[in-house]
Amino acid sequence: MGGRPCARHKAALQFLITWLEANLADTRVAAAGHRVVLGGTRFSAPALLDGEVLDYLESLSELEPSHQPYNVRGARAFAEAFPGRPQVACFDTSFHRTMPEVAQSYALPQDVRDAGVRHWGFHGISYEYISRQLPKFAPQARRVIVGHLGGGASLCAMLDGRSVETTMGFGGLTGLPMATRSGDVPQDALLYLLRTRRFDETSLEKMLYERSGLLGLSGSSGDMRVLQDSDDPRARFAVECFVYAMQKFTGAYASVLGGLDAFVFTAGIGENSATVRAALCDRLAWLGFRLDASANATGGPRISTQDSAVSVWVIRRRGTDDRPAHAGAAAAANRAGPARPAAPSAPCPSHR
Repeated sequence: MGGRPCARHKAALQFLITWLEANLADTRVAAAGHRVVLGGTRFSAPALLDGEVLDYLESLSELEPSHQPYNVRGARAFAEAFPGRPQVACFDTSFHRTMPEVAQSYALPQDVRDAGVRHWGFHGISYEYISRQLPKFAPQARRVIVGHLGGGASLCAMLDGRSVETTMGFGGLTGLPMATRSGDVPQDALLYLLRTRRFDETSLEKMLYERSGLLGLSGSSGDMRVLQDSDDPRARFAVECFVYAMQKFTGAYASVLGGLDAFVFTAGIGENSATVRAALCDRLAWLGFRLDASANATGGPRISTQDSAVSVWVIRRRGTDDRPAHAGAAAAANRAGPARPAAPSAPCPSHR
C-alpha cells in the first residue's frame, strides 16, 4: 500500500475497524486507547487526546525518537479515519513522576534541564500494573523493587506503590544491559568514540541500540533463552553481566527505600527464566533473600521460602498489562475532560 505513512495508517485502521464492526456482532469501536512512551512534564495520568495535546506530544519526539513519533502518528491516523471518536493516551513516563526531585534531576546547568534533559523513567504502564497486583499477594509490602526484564529491561523502586527510583533514565538506553541496548556506559567513553571518529552520531546511536547489551557481550545473541542454554563462555559472561547489574541496582535501591519487603520479577525474562531469578536471589542472600527452588522451577507466584526476610514473586502480565489501563481510560474519555497536568515531584521518601 503506497502513500504517506499517516495515510497508510489511516487506510489500515479504516479497513480493520470497519471489518471488526461488520463481522463481530454488537461491536462498535467507541474509543481508542494508546500507549505513548513520553508524557513530558504535563501528564501524570491518562490524557484525552485532541489536536493541541498531540502537538505537544509530537514536540517531544526529539527526546525519544525511537517510539514517540510513531505513537503520535497512530493517534493522528485514527483521528482522521474516525473523527469524533475519543482517544486516550497512557504514558510510560507518568508513573515515575512521583520520584523525588533529586531523583529526577541531573547535575547539569538549568538551561539544559529546562530543555528536557531529566530522569524520565520508562516501563511505567507495566510498573503501574504490578503496583496494583502486588497487594493481592503481599499486602504488607511497602518497600518493593520490581524487575521488568524483557528485551528492554529496567528496575523500579516503589514505596507504598509509588515510584521513587528507576534504572532507565533520559531515554531507553540507560540502566541495565538489555537484549541489544547497552545499558549504562560512561559519558566520557562515548565522547572518546566521537572524538576519535570511530563513530559519528548516527553510527554511535545504531551501535548502542542495536549491537550492544547481551548481543554485544556475547557476540552471538540478545535472546536470554539462547544465552542461558549455551556452553559458550561469552554467553555465560553476558548472563553474568546482566545479573550483576541487577544486583548492583538492587543494593542501591534498597538503600533508597530504607530496606526491602518484596521483590517482583515480571516480563519475558523475569517470568520465564528460572536461571536468572535463581542467580539474582543467590547474590542477594545478604539482603535476606531465600529462594524456594521448587517454586522457582514452576514459576511461582511466590518463589521465596516462608522464612525469607524479603518475599520474592513472579507476577505474570500475560500480555494484558496495558489493556486495563487503556480500556479504563478510554471508557472514561466519554465523561472526562483533559487529564490533569503532572503533579509536583514528591519529597524524598519516608521509610517509617
